[in-house]
Amino acid sequence: MAIHKILVVDDSKTELHHLSEILGKRGYSVRTAENGEEAMRRLAEEKPDLILMDVVMPGQNGFQLTRSITRDPRFADVPVIMCTSKNQETDKVWGMRQGARDYIVKPVNAEELVSKIKAFD
Repeated sequence: MAIHKILVVDDSKTELHHLSEILGKRGYSVRTAENGEEAMRRLAEEKPDLILMDVVMPGQNGFQLTRSITRDPRFADVPVIMCTSKNQETDKVWGMRQGARDYIVKPVNAEELVSKIKAFD
């Protein structure tokens, strides 16, 4: 499945802008959400090909949200890449246990991010 549409979930407007710019310049169609509730609305409106998920957010955190999304039959086939400043191995293991397919640590290296996305193409 080719990746075209990416949903970026992050509570930081700066981070949303930065990631949208990286992805937009490489031809991806990007939609954003600033929290779990908004992310679920975006998913219901249009199913993305991939989700970039922050962990530390108000309300539902990225681990909880990833678990909800990957266990929902409508979205179980959408890969989630955790994109977070949490760089401990335990965080990565926990993220993968919640259903994430990959994990990238902020500050994001654009080439590393794109290569991780291309791995799902």
